[in-house]
Amino acid sequence: MSDSDLSFERDIKSLFRESDRTAMSKSFDLWSVSDVTAHGEAIAARLRDGSMPCDAPWPAERVAIFASWLEAGAKA
Repeated sequence: MSDSDLSFERDIKSLFRESDRTAMSKSFDLWSVSDVTAHGEAIAARLRDGSMPCDAPWPAERVAIFASWLEAGAKA
């Protein structure tokens, strides 16, 4: 699958757990493509520096998938 084939519903939404969604619910909804797209660069920065999610950083491959989805146009 190429980066341009990544979609929020199929590839990105499932990366965020219910606990991640709850933790961020006052700011935005991690299960909403429009919210994640609107805050995508900030989310990517937090994922890269390991401060998100708050309990343990994502493996590099997950961060790369998220970043690739953003760079490819953040398709729903």
